[in-house]
Amino acid sequence: MPPEGYVDYKRREFCNDVKCPLQLLLNKQQEGSPGYEEIRRICKENCIFSTYDFHHWLIEKGFLIVRPKKNDK
Repeated sequence: MPPEGYVDYKRREFCNDVKCPLQLLLNKQQEGSPGYEEIRRICKENCIFSTYDFHHWLIEKGFLIVRPKKNDK
């Protein structure tokens, strides 16, 4: 649950925003169909974007990456 006044990242928000060619193909498929699953496999194993791209996109869009504070004893 996000802090008050914030929203969670939506699934594939980055992919759709940067108009990833694989995501555009995926959007034309019915979820769960063989074509959909094949494109998803490509995305999982050979994404054309880097974590650097994703991280900087998050920053540009104002996303915060947070986690609960650890109890250091």
